[in-house]
Amino acid sequence: MNTLSTINYQLSTRRPFVWRLVDLIVGGLFIYAGILKALDPMRFAVDIDNYKTVPWFIGIRLAFYLPWLEILCGLALMTRRLYLGGLSILVVLTSIFIVASIVAKARGLDITCGCFGHASKYLSFAGHLALDFAILAALLVLIFSARQPGEVLARQSVLFR
Repeated sequence: MNTLSTINYQLSTRRPFVWRLVDLIVGGLFIYAGILKALDPMRFAVDIDNYKTVPWFIGIRLAFYLPWLEILCGLALMTRRLYLGGLSILVVLTSIFIVASIVAKARGLDITCGCFGHASKYLSFAGHLALDFAILAALLVLIFSARQPGEVLARQSVLFR
């Protein structure tokens, strides 16, 4: 076997572990953020209301629903069950959040998202946006790599080795 073949073989055997690590990190982030919001839904409702994009009665419903959706989607990533559905929902939620944050900033609203509890209030808007785009990029990489034929099944087998 030549050197290029050896490198390609090593990369192909390590790739599922890299994707699995990204699954665990991103899934864990959403589980953590969801738990923080689920523990104090009224505070999350106020955070939603600060964006001034939806009426209060919709914001309060979202505050009770979205944290559990984030937790379930994070679990889908970590357990590899309903994987593409969890990834798709998280891509949509993250994209909506990024757009809402940019619109709020353009409207002159000074908002901290509160997604990660007290730790996130010390990040600047640029820091929040960079973190959100990094999470979105990781989700997109996972969703596009999982759409390759047989990739989802190969990743599931890594979990049970």
